[in-house]
Amino acid sequence: MTRVLVVEDDPQLVRALVINMQARQYGVDAAPDGATALRLAAARQPDVVMLDLGLPDMDGVDVIKALRGWTRVPILVLSARQASDEKVAALDAGADDYITKPFSMDELLARLRAAVRRVEDVPFAPATTLVTTDDFTVDLLAKKVTRAGHDIRLTPTEWHLLEILITNPGRLVTQKYLLQEVWGVSQSNKTNYLRVYMAQLRRKLEGDPSSPRYLITEPGMGYRFEG
Repeated sequence: MTRVLVVEDDPQLVRALVINMQARQYGVDAAPDGATALRLAAARQPDVVMLDLGLPDMDGVDVIKALRGWTRVPILVLSARQASDEKVAALDAGADDYITKPFSMDELLARLRAAVRRVEDVPFAPATTLVTTDDFTVDLLAKKVTRAGHDIRLTPTEWHLLEILITNPGRLVTQKYLLQEVWGVSQSNKTNYLRVYMAQLRRKLEGDPSSPRYLITEPGMGYRFEG
């Protein structure tokens, strides 16, 4: 059973989320504040975290940072904050998706399914388990990236995006395909997701992120990995 940790201080919303997810066979734990969320995350090891940013005891971004200190669990932010800088702050802290309140339950459940898919193990042929460049190495089987002898920590979304690109070397991967595979959405207005995450990957992997050698943008079309 997929286990979800809901971090939200609105009891009515929590009740609606719990009912809808349990009806679809998800296991659900709920925390009304950040401190409880961090304790439950350590004790229950959820498969996905749904997190409100406006918590009574601490900012949700601080909860994201604390979780990212030890886990790559997908984090879906549920927030009434609509400013783009708020979204970027949450994504930069390590969130995998950002859903603005109010939202439809169908969309939320679709985003949840996409998050679960991102962390499911994908078998690879032995020949494709290790990708080595001059600057970094990607072990597809261990889901690990190393650079200059050090492990590079990626969020599940960053990993899934990189995984798609490096398993299609030299080929253009369209924006629509990436949005569908990584986020479960194909609307063209979500391309800002791609820009944010590609920028994050370049900062972590490229020698010169402003002039990328490996993660190439094809303007208006998509992205390409050059090994």
